[in-house]
Amino acid sequence: MSDIALPFAARPTGLRLRIGASVAALLLLFGFVSIVWTPYPVSSFDIGSALQGPSGGHWLGADQLGRDLLSSIMRGTLTSFIVSAVAVAIGAIIGVPLGFAAARWPGPADRAIREGADFILLFPALILAMLLGAAIGPSFGNVMLAMGVVNIAVFMRALRDALRAIMPLDYVAAARLAGTGEIEIIRRHVLPALLPLVGAAALAQLAAGVLAEASLSFVGLGAQPPASSLGLILRDGLGYAQQAPVLLLAPGLVIIAIVLALNAASGGLRAGMTPLLQRIGVNDGAA
Repeated sequence: MSDIALPFAARPTGLRLRIGASVAALLLLFGFVSIVWTPYPVSSFDIGSALQGPSGGHWLGADQLGRDLLSSIMRGTLTSFIVSAVAVAIGAIIGVPLGFAAARWPGPADRAIREGADFILLFPALILAMLLGAAIGPSFGNVMLAMGVVNIAVFMRALRDALRAIMPLDYVAAARLAGTGEIEIIRRHVLPALLPLVGAAALAQLAAGVLAEASLSFVGLGAQPPASSLGLILRDGLGYAQQAPVLLLAPGLVIIAIVLALNAASGGLRAGMTPLLQRIGVNDGAA
């Protein structure tokens, strides 16, 4: 067993990371609370309260059908996180092993995986989701599948580039000379350096997924009624912007807050990376 220390340990600390992660966690909790409690049932209609402004009864007001806006936003926030998290999980579960394979077996396998990723990234996730929606109909599944496919390419390329940069370094050669096996080198010396890179990619793609889900639901290719989504709330409120501007402002600000918080946390992780991993970077190809 080698005790050679990692010569470029990442330091995922900083104010930006803490603020971004804290705000994102609070927004996630805000959404998860809707599973057990909302001020009103999400599907509850009260025509008498239609387009009512913020009040003691409805803290953010009510929509055109009298549904409580706060309740809808709570459930829509949860939907956005879940859809995007599933897409990130798809990307990481498939993309990370492919990245390792491409880095460890150069040649035809590496070339095929790399060119496949480059081809996928030619098509933004929004375009892929639109094509899927036209082919099989709009749904949450389209958004998750389209984002997941793009995330596979993002994770694969980030891991491949990082490994190909790290494995030739002197400390890896020294670990080999000390008798450390290849698997042990990866586990003890390489993976700790790659975790912040994977985390930064996951947070960036989570933000991109939230934005994509809202955008696709807004244009009718994502969530469909009676499901609740921040994009759907925006779409439904668009025709009532003059009478009740909160129908646009409230969900829009929540989307902005989620995306900014996740990107801030991702940027904080990147700032704690070593110069080597910063040069490799994370390709945010999902937008």
